[in-house]
Parts: sequence; C-alpha cells; structure tokens
Amino acid sequence: MRTALLIARKDLSIRLRDKSAFIYGIIAPLGLAFIFSFVFNPIQNSTFSAEYVVVNQDGGPVGDQFVGVLEGLGDEYTIREVDSVDDAKKQVEVGSDAFAGEDEVKADAAFIIPAGFSEDLLSGDGGTITVVGAASSALSAQVAFSIADGFASGYDALNLAVSTAIPEGVEVDPQTRGMMFGEAAQVPAPLGLDDVSTATKQLDATTYMAAGMAVFFLFFTVSFGVSGLLEERRIGTMDRLFAAPINRNSIIMGKALTSFVLGIVSMSVLVVATSLLLDASWGNPVGVAMLVVAAVFSAMGILAIVAATAKTQEQAGSFQAIISLLLAFLGGTFFSISQAGGLLEKLSLITPHAWFLRGLGDLQGGEVSSVFPSVGALLAFGLVTGGIAWVFLQKAVQR
Repeated sequence: MRTALLIARKDLSIRLRDKSAFIYGIIAPLGLAFIFSFVFNPIQNSTFSAEYVVVNQDGGPVGDQFVGVLEGLGDEYTIREVDSVDDAKKQVEVGSDAFAGEDEVKADAAFIIPAGFSEDLLSGDGGTITVVGAASSALSAQVAFSIADGFASGYDALNLAVSTAIPEGVEVDPQTRGMMFGEAAQVPAPLGLDDVSTATKQLDATTYMAAGMAVFFLFFTVSFGVSGLLEERRIGTMDRLFAAPINRNSIIMGKALTSFVLGIVSMSVLVVATSLLLDASWGNPVGVAMLVVAAVFSAMGILAIVAATAKTQEQAGSFQAIISLLLAFLGGTFFSISQAGGLLEKLSLITPHAWFLRGLGDLQGGEVSSVFPSVGALLAFGLVTGGIAWVFLQKAVQR
C-alpha cells in the first residue's frame, strides 16, 4: 500500500504542476456553470404577468360577473376597462408591435362583451365573449382564452342544470330563468381540488447546471489517473517500475488512487464553490457526499476499461472523450432528459450521469435515505466496469 501511495503522490504532483487537473477539474466546469447560470437564471426567475383590457357593452349581471372574475385574478394581471372596441383593439395592436414606445398604452389581450350578452345568456339563446390576443404575446393570449373558456364552461354547466329543471314544453321568462341560474350557482360543486403542498424533489436551474457540469468534467478529471499507465509506457518509466521490487498491483492501485483523489477534490471544490458563488442548493451534505464518492467510483471504472484496452495514450484520450460526451448527452447533463420521455429517458438510466442527477433531485426536500437507489446504481456501475478493467489492467502491467 505504501508503494501505491508513493505512485499516487508522484502522479498528483505532476498534475498539479502542469495545471491540467485545475483546468478540467475546476476552472472549466465552474466557468461553464457560471455562464449557464447567467443564461438560465433570468428565465427561471421570470414571473408571468399580463395586461388585459375589457370592453363591457353588456351592462348586465353576467357581464359584470365576468369583469369581477377578471379583477379577482391576482396581482400578476393588470385589468383595464375601456369604452370602445376600437380602443381595445388598438391597445392590442400596440402590444404586438415590438418597436412600440414605452409611453404607449399596450395590452396582451382584449375581452369584448357584446351588448345584450346577459339577456341572451339567461334566456337560453347563448352568448359570445370575443378574445383578441396580441401576436407577440402568445402565452398571455392563450391564458386569456382559457379564462374566457373556463367562464363559459361554468355557465354551460349552469344552463344544463337549469334546462334540466324546466319541464319540457314549459316557457320560462328571462327573469325567472335568471333566478334559477342564481339558485343553481349557489349549489356546491360535487367535486373540488385541494392544494396539498409536498416537498419539491427537483433541482433548480442553477443547481442542475452546476451538477451537470461537475459530473460531465469528472470523467475527464479521473482519466488523468487511469490513463497514467499508458503515459508511463510512453515516456519509458514503466520499465523502471517493472525493474523495482514492487508488487505489480501496487502500480494499478497507485493510478486508481490518483483518479479517486482528483475526482473527489474536483467535485468537492465545485460543490462548495457553486453553493457560495451561484447559490446552488445541492441538499443534505451527507447525501451529496455519498453521491459524489459513488459517481467518482463509477467514472473510474468506465474510463479504466478504455485505458486498459487502448494501445496508446492518444487513442485512450480520444476514446475517453467520445465516451464521456456520449454518456453526458444521454445522461442529461445539458438538459433534462425527462422532457424527451419515451425510449430516450429509459436509455439515460444506463449512464452514471442520470443516476447522479436523479439522486440529487431526490435529495431535495427528502431524507438522506432517498439517495440510496442512485448510490447503489452508481456503485454497481463502478463494480462491474471496475472488475472488467482490473482483468485488462493485470495484463497491462505484465512484461
């Protein structure tokens, strides 16, 4: 074991002198995490708001009720009443103009309630609320349509209830029908929705990108150790190791320790740095530590296979880069793979990246035990690939 530690110390000192470990293990992932944070944070933290205008030409109870519904939507919505349809449409047109001045009155959508709307609706003839949306405010316009559609659906249900209560062939005047509408509206809904808040097991955008960059560059960082055997052979120092009275397994263990230390240090620095500088929320430190160790172990096993089977250091570097990129994209380090769904989401589970990110997500608002499945999967990656790599590495250290 002492020999393995000496080999690891020598390799670590080399990596510290040539700065390669700093670049791949800290500077590159931290820099990209900063960039992605600045890009995605404004999107994530942006709040929905909409400006609507309403033209109430009806003046009846139903029209007033709809205006009351709009005014009670919440602070995210600005509701203005205008007198004419032309004024409402003009404000919507200004809202569609990307070059409109700040002092111009603009709207994302307009609700137009025609004259006689209440009378037509209460008499059973039906009514229409017209929604005009701005071309550049598709989301706000869609929300406006949904508001009007929800209001109409509610009155469709009331109309069905009232029509069912009126015997066939009996004529009911609008006033009586209006009273029946009022009585039907007072009946409690048979079904309701309760808001039951639960812990959110999902990474925010900053933490997701920080974790994604960390595990992505982890595969490049640990490669410095496991590919050290090929470098020793290239520069001619392997023969000196063979000539020394040491156990050949100590050479393998020394390279593995180099990878492990580089991976742990890199991930630890990134967790602390992104937490302090980017306000990333990784979760319970114990759970994060378990995931980090397991992720480093799995990365070592996968890249050790490449290093053990490659003929030259350049070939190993190329294969390791290709495998690292493929696993990163498939594992969802740059975007949430769950958005794709289907086969792609299932295939992501063959990558350590997906299990690492899933474990961090489960840790948000959860107990440390919630990371056990992800940790188990990562350790399984490391055990299987590490076992295969050990067989090839045994041959690599033979004369």
